[in-house]
Amino acid sequence: MIIAIDGTTSSGKGTLAKRLAAHYRLPHLDTGLLYRAVAASAINKGIDFKDERECALLAAHVELAEFDERELRGAGVGAAASVVASLGAVRRALFDLQRKFAQQEGGAVLDGRDIGTVIAPDADVKLWVDASVEERARRRFAELSGMGEKVTAESVLDQLKERDARDAARNDAPMKPADDAIWVNTTLLTPDQTVAKAIEIVEAHKGAPKKAPAKKAAAKRATKKPDA
Repeated sequence: MIIAIDGTTSSGKGTLAKRLAAHYRLPHLDTGLLYRAVAASAINKGIDFKDERECALLAAHVELAEFDERELRGAGVGAAASVVASLGAVRRALFDLQRKFAQQEGGAVLDGRDIGTVIAPDADVKLWVDASVEERARRRFAELSGMGEKVTAESVLDQLKERDARDAARNDAPMKPADDAIWVNTTLLTPDQTVAKAIEIVEAHKGAPKKAPAKKAAAKRATKKPDA
């Protein structure tokens, strides 16, 4: 079973992906860390992270095991990763790695921004996880502050808005929900409530015959108003 989880920054998709993977005993890949690793490599080597050719070469040999995840989660690397992720050559360099992970025997859980649309369009279950930008900024500010980074709530909100716009507007694999994705709005949900809702969705789709997504169909929403 392949579970594809896409969504915006700090929407809760990463936490959800980890917990679903644990629940179903499936391997998990946070694809965003791959782009963060490329960005971190560029920064550490003094390479301009807007240099598509050089960053693609870094992506071709990226190894997540070589990085401290705490470093990759930092605001500076995150901002650079958003730029790196907009480079078509970098995305192409990382495609096979992600696709192979998704296609492994038994299935997998992957989270990112183009899993259901590009990496695993044949996924058994596709979720689009989102929350209001204000709530996402609150979560991100708390995360960065807890890591000791000196940021302001206003700057975090501005950075999220900028990243949303960049990710949605890039030419290669723009951030968007798959036509057949099911929406989960986490604005008012706790992590436990989000996981419970996602498991309910997965269970409803397990073993169900796959339907070809309608080209112009709007993504189905799990709920319009999240449970309190």
